[in-house]
Amino acid sequence: MRHGSIPGAHGRVRPLSLLGDPVLHTRCEDVTDFGPELARLVEDMFATMYAAQGVGLAANQVGVPLRVFVYDCPDDEDVRHLGHVVNPRLVEADGIVLRGPEGCLSLPGLEAGTERHDHAVVEGFTTAGEPITVHGTGFFARCLQHEADHLEGTVYADRVTGWRRSRLARQAARASWSRGTGPA
Repeated sequence: MRHGSIPGAHGRVRPLSLLGDPVLHTRCEDVTDFGPELARLVEDMFATMYAAQGVGLAANQVGVPLRVFVYDCPDDEDVRHLGHVVNPRLVEADGIVLRGPEGCLSLPGLEAGTERHDHAVVEGFTTAGEPITVHGTGFFARCLQHEADHLEGTVYADRVTGWRRSRLARQAARASWSRGTGPA
């Protein structure tokens, strides 16, 4: 991104993949071409995330099975974290485990208490191929773990258990966007 530019300002909003779309349950492929198409994808992902009022978005959520995610997410101290990671690896998820409300742009309007660690570290690359390390705490750590899960073919609903899972499945099945599928 150019210094001073607003991520997504030149991107186009892409349709979101919704729960039930097989791309959400397939492990994404590593990015091998760090050219202009990757930069365009990231720009489109920011535009899509902002249009949907999200704080993070993985490439498979716009139907592209590549290991890329973007974020514009606060932590628990309300510090804004803005960026993208190509070929991310979740290298640490530790600290205390908290159950907190979690939602997803691929399950619009729904949320469920989901357990996540309160600290996470992701390593990967920028669109220019430069190595980066992203540290997150609190809500931002939740975001990093959530987006890393997407790239492994996991949605947060897969992590919900017990009565929360049953309730989420019923809500998903009744949702206007539903294809009649919910968490198993």
